[in-house]
Amino acid sequence: MQGSEQPRQALSGLRVMEIGHYVAAPFATRILGDLGADVIKIEPPGGDPAREWGEQIDGNSLWWSAHARNKRSITLNFKHKRARDLILALVAHCDAVIENFRPGQLAKLGLTPEAMRSARPGLIIGHISGYGQTGPYRDRAAFGVIGEAIGGLRHLTNHPPNTSNLPPVRVGVSIGDSVAGLYAVLGVLAALWQRDRANGDGVGRTIDVALTESVLSLTEGILPEYGALGKIRQPAGGGIATAAPSNAYPTADGAWMLIGANSEPLFARLMTLIGRADLIASPDYEGNQQRVANSVALDAIIGAWSRNHTASELEVLLTQADIPGSKVYTAADIAADP
Repeated sequence: MQGSEQPRQALSGLRVMEIGHYVAAPFATRILGDLGADVIKIEPPGGDPAREWGEQIDGNSLWWSAHARNKRSITLNFKHKRARDLILALVAHCDAVIENFRPGQLAKLGLTPEAMRSARPGLIIGHISGYGQTGPYRDRAAFGVIGEAIGGLRHLTNHPPNTSNLPPVRVGVSIGDSVAGLYAVLGVLAALWQRDRANGDGVGRTIDVALTESVLSLTEGILPEYGALGKIRQPAGGGIATAAPSNAYPTADGAWMLIGANSEPLFARLMTLIGRADLIASPDYEGNQQRVANSVALDAIIGAWSRNHTASELEVLLTQADIPGSKVYTAADIAADP
């Protein structure tokens, strides 16, 4: 890059207001900010509660430093009569507003779509809520974990049936909120494209994103399988219910190695690598359907081989054989990986 010129970011010149808290709406505006949008975050007195989440240094959340990056923040007390006027004055200079209050909450504050579009004609408004702006559950309280439950994901991430009496396992991050935030980004950008393209109509649009529906969209064929076959897909633990072999296998040094060899060439390479080339043409393992049906036995065979090698040794062997594989990374592993 010559001189001091910086490349123009994709959304440079776009201004977005966030009237959000916790995860979903702030995640959406974080993505837009990463792409160059000017994000103005409205926070209540005391700040977004997520400022208190996670590990702290000198009272500052380390997670917040990522969650709120590329944003400018202003504190407003929504109960104060001037708050509405101040927000509308800012809206007049914005292209979009993204919020994740309960449906109808902003309208109670006088921030109806009509009021906001009176201040800024053509404004794009993105709503994120638990169940959407309409429907029988619209007024229910919800967080991302509730979306994960109703959307079917928490069932699928659990231990396999009859293997544990522990609670259903969480993914480990706020996946329901984050996925909803991504859908909000897609909806807002699509609406902006309709409004502003060469033959755009200049009309403002409203995006309605539900946590429950966002999570459901990730669950592949579980509804068609139930509708057509009456089959309820069950948790598969570390494996994939529809493809094999693909699982986490034990290592000699107490780690876990993910190996994905669920295609014919990859399966042949893996069986050759572990010294079981005789299984390549075996009727029990010939084709993905047969391997899935016999995945427990197949995983036991692979695991008996993997536990004789350390994670580092397995990584070398799998890489040399051109088979997808990786140790299950921790944050320390991620930070150390070039």
